[in-house]
Amino acid sequence: MVLSDENRKELEGYRKRIDEIDAMLLKLFAERMDTAAEIGEFKRRNSLPVYDPKREQEKLIAATEKMPEELRSKSVLLLKLLFELSRSHQYEITRAQGGLESRISDAVRDSIKVLPEFAPVACQGVEGTNSQYACMKLFRNPNIMYFSSFEAVFGAIEKGLCRYGIVPVENSFAGTVNTVYDLMMKHRFYIVRSARMKINHSLLANPGTKTDDIREVYSHPQALMQCSDFLSTLRGVRQIPFENTALAAKYVSESGRSDVASLSNPECARYYGLECLKQNAENKANNYTRFICISRDLEILPGANRTSLMVTLPHEQGSLFKLLSKFYALGINLLKLESRPIPEREFEFMFYFDLDVPADAPEFLKLISELPYACESFTYLGSYIEVV
Repeated sequence: MVLSDENRKELEGYRKRIDEIDAMLLKLFAERMDTAAEIGEFKRRNSLPVYDPKREQEKLIAATEKMPEELRSKSVLLLKLLFELSRSHQYEITRAQGGLESRISDAVRDSIKVLPEFAPVACQGVEGTNSQYACMKLFRNPNIMYFSSFEAVFGAIEKGLCRYGIVPVENSFAGTVNTVYDLMMKHRFYIVRSARMKINHSLLANPGTKTDDIREVYSHPQALMQCSDFLSTLRGVRQIPFENTALAAKYVSESGRSDVASLSNPECARYYGLECLKQNAENKANNYTRFICISRDLEILPGANRTSLMVTLPHEQGSLFKLLSKFYALGINLLKLESRPIPEREFEFMFYFDLDVPADAPEFLKLISELPYACESFTYLGSYIEVV
């Protein structure tokens, strides 16, 4: 739309007023932050807490009562953001040196530069599992040890049986691997690296088996979901969940039966002497799974630009908003937010975050120093690079 000279002049007048108001706001904001810093220094000298919820609530009520009704909700949002920025400024003044942020800085400086070539790595399942191929993508010559369950993989890391472990966390079609997320709440570990793997599922059976002969298909529940369209074409076939896609192929091979099949990585045909009856059985061609490489020790390799956290928040109104506003105030991009129920607490949740921020960025270290004040509890799961 082309504006007339008169309309353009009117618009320029409005914009000039906005610029003048913004200049005044920024001047007042700088004064407010300077005063907040003085308050922070006072609190540090007198060992007072930074966060004063009663004072903030009183200010919100008093300020919004003076605003026109149509602007009250927007005023609340503005003031809450100002409070968050002021608290962040004060935490920087009052926090003690050391703690987790120092450990992270030390790990960035001192950790290994590349993953070791002949590392002992724990994977769930047997030969041919997708975790094995994720492991081979991350390590040049890994010494892979296979365990019966994801819990056993986490246990092997905690006990020092293996230096690293590989577990899947999410699939582009079937979503989160809930079992792994639940185990992440129970075990102590750090994420060292992650990998995104394209997943192909093939229908594998003993030699001589025809598709019409099949009465049972075995695979991991995630694989069964990922191949639901193909499975719907097999009439009268039972879908039987298995702990692992490769273990399902091994079971079919050892059964010797001609009425069963597995949905597994196509390489399992070579490992277990099976024939492929159907390639690329997954619903979508762009079927990817993310795997994480975990370790007992904190290792941050060069270039780490992704961080994972687990957070428990107070069971009160606005607690998640307050945390998200902290990310916003620090300019940290949120890649993923996942919630999982806390088993021993009714209708309360743990929140899992993936953040897009370099491990040595000042804003990230500042966030880490402030999280103890913003959360009921939190766990730093590591900073890493994702290999595609």
